[in-house]
Amino acid sequence: MKLSLAFSTCPNDTFIFDALVHNKIDTEGLSFDVKLGDVEELNNMAISGDVDITKLSYHAYLYIQNNYKLLNSGSALGYKNGPLLISKHKIYPDEVNDIKIGIPGKNTTANLLLSIAYPNAKNKKEYVFSDIEEAVLSNEIDAGLIIHENRFTYQAKGLQKIVDLGEFWEHETKQAIPLGGIVINRNLPNKIQKTFDRVLKRSIKYAFENPKSAYNYIKQFSQEMNEEVMYKHIELYVNSFTLDLGNKGKKAIKILYNKALQNKVINMLRNDIFVE
Repeated sequence: MKLSLAFSTCPNDTFIFDALVHNKIDTEGLSFDVKLGDVEELNNMAISGDVDITKLSYHAYLYIQNNYKLLNSGSALGYKNGPLLISKHKIYPDEVNDIKIGIPGKNTTANLLLSIAYPNAKNKKEYVFSDIEEAVLSNEIDAGLIIHENRFTYQAKGLQKIVDLGEFWEHETKQAIPLGGIVINRNLPNKIQKTFDRVLKRSIKYAFENPKSAYNYIKQFSQEMNEEVMYKHIELYVNSFTLDLGNKGKKAIKILYNKALQNKVINMLRNDIFVE
């Protein structure tokens, strides 16, 4: 069976999907039509229902929960890896509500965390995540909400941290930070949903056991990153939760969604959001 599959060009995704895409593992009869995009492109693809399986922000899932289920494997969820709010000039946390902020997409989990921490920060402008640092440096915006590899580059560009929203989340909830997950269309047979979840887990195991096997695939989409930064990125976002959310990971996600309910980001949450 052929399935449409979308994920990002970021090292953590190309790392975990490499074995699956390049037939280094048993895919149990599944084949894939692969599409790549940045985080907000993937979110919009899922919201449009244009793909069978996709990586997306946990925030975006709230708007498509009737059409997709979350897989147990493939998530970016962990500790000390949350989005950072950064600026060119010194800005104090209590000034955040009054400044213009660049965000990596309205449906990103980064934006959801910002909304939970600063519900009155309304002056936002959307950018491709990789353009946010430059927008801050050129004074288009007062501050930027950065994700992915920009965590490793902002200080070298003379930018400074206002607040670490991951630290905020961990302090508030004592939970891991749910950033992104993999979803599969509810209309696919449950057997196919379970099969893909199992195949993806196998791909991630292969990546853990053969970390350099995916190097060429990772590098193909990360031309500006040196090897050290690529693997730092992978180390930050790929962990035991990526292999399997488990009860602990699912609890963190549900707490995030309950916060979204409390903040009136959504009006309802289904009970059957995970592939079982």
